Amino acid sequence: MSQPIPLLQIFPVYKVEHDCMLSKQGDVTLAFEATLPEIFTLSDQDYEAFHQILVKAIKVLPKNSVFHKQDWFFAQKHKADFENSDLSFLTRASERFFHERPYLDHRCYIMLTQKPADRKLSSSMFSNLIRSSVVPSETINPQRMQEFLDSAGQFERILQDSGFVKLRRISNDGLAGSDRQAGLLERYCFLLSDTDLPMIKDIHFRDGLKIGDQYCQVYTLSDVEDLPTLCGSRINYDKYSTDKTKFSVGFASPIGQLLSCNHIYNQYIFIEDANKTIKQLESKRLRLQSLSTYSRENAISRDATNDFLNEAIGQQRQPVKAHFNVMLWTDNKSDLKELKTLVSSALAQMDAVAKQESDGAPQIYWAGIPGNEADFPVNDTFDTFAEQATCFLNLETSYRSSLSPVGIRLGDRLTGKPVHVDISDEPVKRGICTNRNKFILGPSGSGKSFFTNHMVRSYYEQGTHIVLVDVGHSYKGLCDLVNGYYFTYDESNPIKFNPFFIGTGDTLDTEKKESIKTLLLALWKKDDETFNRSEYVALSISLQMYYEKLGKNKKLFPCFDAYYEFLRDEFIAILKADKVKEKDFDAENFLYVLRPYYKGGEFDYLLNATENLDLLRERFIVFELDNIKDHPILFPVVTIIIMEVFISKMRKLKGIRKMILIEEAWKAIAKEGMAEYIKYLFKTVRKFYGEAIVVTQEVEDIISSPIVKQAIINNSDCKILLDQSKYQNKFDQIQELLGLTEKEKALVLSINKSNDPSRKYKEVFISLGGVLSKVYATEVSLEEYLAYTTEESEKIKVQAYTKKWGGDIRKGIAALANDIRMGIA
Repeated sequence: MSQPIPLLQIFPVYKVEHDCMLSKQGDVTLAFEATLPEIFTLSDQDYEAFHQILVKAIKVLPKNSVFHKQDWFFAQKHKADFENSDLSFLTRASERFFHERPYLDHRCYIMLTQKPADRKLSSSMFSNLIRSSVVPSETINPQRMQEFLDSAGQFERILQDSGFVKLRRISNDGLAGSDRQAGLLERYCFLLSDTDLPMIKDIHFRDGLKIGDQYCQVYTLSDVEDLPTLCGSRINYDKYSTDKTKFSVGFASPIGQLLSCNHIYNQYIFIEDANKTIKQLESKRLRLQSLSTYSRENAISRDATNDFLNEAIGQQRQPVKAHFNVMLWTDNKSDLKELKTLVSSALAQMDAVAKQESDGAPQIYWAGIPGNEADFPVNDTFDTFAEQATCFLNLETSYRSSLSPVGIRLGDRLTGKPVHVDISDEPVKRGICTNRNKFILGPSGSGKSFFTNHMVRSYYEQGTHIVLVDVGHSYKGLCDLVNGYYFTYDESNPIKFNPFFIGTGDTLDTEKKESIKTLLLALWKKDDETFNRSEYVALSISLQMYYEKLGKNKKLFPCFDAYYEFLRDEFIAILKADKVKEKDFDAENFLYVLRPYYKGGEFDYLLNATENLDLLRERFIVFELDNIKDHPILFPVVTIIIMEVFISKMRKLKGIRKMILIEEAWKAIAKEGMAEYIKYLFKTVRKFYGEAIVVTQEVEDIISSPIVKQAIINNSDCKILLDQSKYQNKFDQIQELLGLTEKEKALVLSINKSNDPSRKYKEVFISLGGVLSKVYATEVSLEEYLAYTTEESEKIKVQAYTKKWGGDIRKGIAALANDIRMGIA
């Protein structure tokens, strides 16, 4: 049995300094960590533009250099944050739900290598794995080194300026590592993720490639016969495509983000001396010409070589050598057969054939060590052009979380890994959006109320003041959970307000007086009646005097009854003393018309509430209008009070986020002469650190309402759409109304097209200013589901369990969730 060779003795990288790697053969390598675009977010035009940028960047690299792109995909599990004691009941449930959720973590590294001019080509039989030299074959020339660094700088600038890629140069510590953290070299050699501690493993080349306890296999694309007949920047992704739309992913995505196992995808492009390559091919063509009479294969090879030369010279294409391989690993040897099927299937989607390397696997693995690219076996490469070679580069990464403290938790489309998404502040800071307003469109049953519940709960926990206007009791569970104010109407407990009450820290300012006057005039006059200047002045004086009286008499409770009595008992006498004529202000008529709102009247409850008074300081308020939306008296009054509440918050709560969400009620509100208010709200709320959100389910609603078309849609930079499959054949109309691009249309129509049957979730499309568009999964824990559900049977169960646990809805939901998991509820 042969003795193991110490790694240090044959390790190809001689030194790491000045953020570069120097090999024992004199090759100098720079390494970058690259941040790629997220998968499922690029359009056909984006893929083509990205491809052209990569070609342009590779063409600036000098001859005798190597472009090596290494994409690492590690199977990881989401780690929950259980240490934070400030987590709410639902957030903690969400952390438990997503804990250990498997996903594919992606890291992308780009290595640029400059070979010495006199370096001999390596081959499988002549690799420095077998032959290592401690003396570089060429002393490093400072001038030549500077030329290489300049080319690398141009390469970096071209990619950075494109907006598709962000590059970060990897430092000495990042390459060589430290006592506490493994560097890039160590991580590749021993297959460590960036969260693993430094660890040394045995590397076995006998009887297959094995690193520590990981069994590895290498699959290559190095033989021209195994390559696809056609390649491009993108391919269709059938799972998300429809009859109307073609959904695109990168050409190499099947062996990138879509290959769900531990693997490294290596992509090599070798930039040689173009003139020298063409001369060699000319010689090869002449040889094949002379041999073509002996064999048809020689004649075909001659024609292929001739076509290659014609394209190189005629179209000024850059000839390069290329190689692509996928290295995957598992700690269970029996899984290798299944992994082979996986990678073969992935390559078949690219119309390529997988070739499993056995004898050549050690040399290919060894050449993949960052800094050792120049030692790649040349017999495992193929001749092509830069344009074709770049088609095989992986262009995408997984969904990323925003670093912003504001936002909502959604899931990525492939695995459901939780991602934090900011759809308010970050887009405004980046200049993508000019406002925080949102327009939500989703048919019945698409999960619209569910998503809005989830969004509203997230914003509430981040300190937002929320006013909700609803029809349908969609937010009752959430409101109970956060101890908010829930205003609704039923015979036993009619809806009550007190617009005359001034809460702690509030003042009787002009705005407060104006809102009360608007309310009083709405109660007094019909829609088609006008009021004159003297009536308006009289009301102003009466309010001023009434509040002066309240200031002197602290025992007097401010409400409509007290105001009515002040008018009747004191103010009329003052008017008579001042000889105010009836035509200027008919006080008797005013008192008579408002009599139903005074004690003993039909609506005496409406404006005399003694509880839920401090609406300015209350952070979660729901106005449920289902039972009064058609009431000729109650509805106009309630809508005025809702507007007054939010405008008061908007103007008085400085530096605090405000949100008003109007569900289907906006249709009724718009009818009641509040159209101008909605227009005003959507145009000005952004100036007060606020956001207005409108939710609707019918496309006809958008078309039929000029308010929605003009004010709401034009002033909502964030558009959120749920499953639109039932409108698939008339989606062009929606697309035009909302100003969606073709890319966004493809995304919207892909919603819920290929959901994982083992998980319970619905997808949602979010467009930010038409610039950033993505589809996410709305997946929540069972506890969150029970808090948000609008299913009548489930709501009844929640209420029953809440009652059973003494009215504590948290304990009720927790107990119900536990019983459901055990199968007894």
